This record gives sequence, C-alpha cells and structure tokens, in this order.
Amino acid sequence: MNQNVIAEELDIIIKMNYSETIFLTGFPGFIAVRLAERLAKPETQFYLLVQKHFVEKAMGDIEGIALKTNTPLENFAVIEGDITRQNFGISEKDLEIVRRETTDFYHLAAVYDLAVEKNLAFRVNLQGTKNVNEFVKTLPILRRYNYVSTCYVSGKREGIIYETELEHDAGFRNFYEETKYLAEMEVEKLKSEIPTTVFRPSVVVGDSKTGETAKYDGIYYLINYLRMFPALLRFINVGNKNVKLNLVPVDFVVEAIVVLAKDEKATGKTIALADPNPLTTEELFDAIAEAMTKKKSIVKPPPRVIEKTLMLPFSPAMSGLPHSGVPYFFVPQTYDTSIADELLAPHKIVCPNFDSYVKNLIKFVEKYPKL
Repeated sequence: MNQNVIAEELDIIIKMNYSETIFLTGFPGFIAVRLAERLAKPETQFYLLVQKHFVEKAMGDIEGIALKTNTPLENFAVIEGDITRQNFGISEKDLEIVRRETTDFYHLAAVYDLAVEKNLAFRVNLQGTKNVNEFVKTLPILRRYNYVSTCYVSGKREGIIYETELEHDAGFRNFYEETKYLAEMEVEKLKSEIPTTVFRPSVVVGDSKTGETAKYDGIYYLINYLRMFPALLRFINVGNKNVKLNLVPVDFVVEAIVVLAKDEKATGKTIALADPNPLTTEELFDAIAEAMTKKKSIVKPPPRVIEKTLMLPFSPAMSGLPHSGVPYFFVPQTYDTSIADELLAPHKIVCPNFDSYVKNLIKFVEKYPKL
C-alpha cells in the first residue's frame, strides 16, 4: 500500500471522535481476526500491522468485520509493515500519528510452528518482539500492552507450571518454545515501566460452538488419524493415562483477552489461558473415538511403546502426526490457572471442557477436510 495513501487514511481517522485506538500485530491471523471482530465498535479505531503479502486478505477480513459489527470501514487502517524491522518499516509521518493516537497495543505476531527453523524463529519471535517492546515504550497515552505468549515457554519442565514462574534451565523441544520463552523474558522486563499483561494460551483449537479453525495441527492430527478408519483405529488407544494435553477453544481465548485487557486487576499479571481440568491424552483419544463411533478404545498399550512407534521414520505417513508433534502427547506438565480463574470469575468466563465441544470440532473437519 502506498505510504501517502496510508498517511491520508490516518489523517482522516484521527479527525474522528474515538474512545480508543487499538494497534494490533499478527493480522490477519486466525486469533487476531477474531480478536479484532470482538473489539470492533463504532467508537474504536484500529491500526492493523499487516505484512505486504497479506494485505489483500486483510482487506477482505476487515470488510467482514465491519459488516458483522456495524463498524465503519474508515475505522480500520491497514499499515503495511513487519515487526522484524525497526519501527516496523513505517514512515516517520505515519509513526507520529500512530504514536500520538494509540491507547491499547495487542502483540500477536509470531511464527506458530513447532518445526520452525532457528533463524526464522529468532528473527520473528524474539527480535520482532524486541522491536515491538521498543515501539510501545514510545507511546505516550498507552493504557495497556497486551502480549500473547504461550504456556509452552515452560519448555521441558515437568510437573505443575505456575503463572508466576518463567525463568528455568530445563531446555526446550524446539525453537518455537525457546524463542517464545526468550521473548516473554523481554516483555517481563517492561512490567515495571509500562502497564503490561502477558497471556499464555495452551494449545488453541477451533471455536467451541462452530468448530471453526484455520489450521489442522495438534489435536487435529488425532482427529484425522481416527477419521481414516474410525471403527478399526478406535480399538487401540495411542494416548497416555498419566499425561494431560491442555486444549482451549479459540472463542474462550479471545473472550478472556478482551475482558482482561480492560481489567485493571490484570495489569502486571501473567495469565495462563488454559483448561483448569484438562483431559489426559488417553481420555482425549476416547472422547474423539466415542464422538465418532459411540464406542471407546479397548486396548491401551504402554505409552513408551506408542511413543517409540510414533517416532519411527514411516510413522508420520501412516498416522498423520509429524515427529515434531509427538512429544506434546507425552509431556507430564500441568498448567496452574489460579490467577486466570480469579480474574475471569467476575466476568463469568470459564473454559469449557473438551468433552462439551469435541463433536463440533469433528463436524467442522468433516465439512472442510482440507483448509
């Protein structure tokens, strides 16, 4: 998008009467689009940082949001840029306007890929967040910096992971975990300087009501595995009765961020957006199998045998589960949600249990087998 056009749009926007100005990175990502839709209203304006190759998609999503929320199109300004560049590559004229007007900042941009290569992970997840941090420190009327991290900053730690804990030396399974950990360490330093809230979602799945998602990974590997031959494959449970896989529907994550980003009690807090009562991977297998066939598994082999089998060279082609995803079905970690539960209770927001929405996830996969 031409920089002069951006400047003209921004000039028009700042002349209007708005109660808040939201700067959002990661648009038009799945969570970012839903977050923008939930935050949109006639008195709110948006500065959406969008990479060049996503501008066309972003414009289409904005039109949809405007229509659904009855929010004027002129409330949205797409700013072509990239978090890996200083000041996101935004012109000085636009920077002046954005800095003067931004009241709330939401940083979602990251590489969400367990198999991401090292250089890309460090450039986007770590250096990109450092650039964002430097930028938010220059915003004179900032009310809140909302940073979306992940529960998996815990790396290879085992046992209960508390929201008040971050630093550790247990190591990491991949560069995604490592760079998100290092990035959160950088954000943590800002809590004494600016009003900051860190959100740590666990494994995000589709909408609990519609099943809608944008990517089939995580638990979807298991769903698609069972879909190949449900009546046959459901016999052997490939889960683990001692390991819990924490899943959260995207609508819960978005709603929690929306309300806590405006809640003063959440300022300075790190909040685990996780299921306080997650199922074991063995229970998850049975929940999916029962939703498909009305029957649970029969045989439950030792977890060590299953894990070794899934890591064999030919296994991904047969199971649909890439090697990078295998460890997450065998990690003995539990995410404490005490802070999240206390903060969300007054808003009457509770994470639904997987059993209550698994059928909706499956229906969406059946309707859209390929995204």
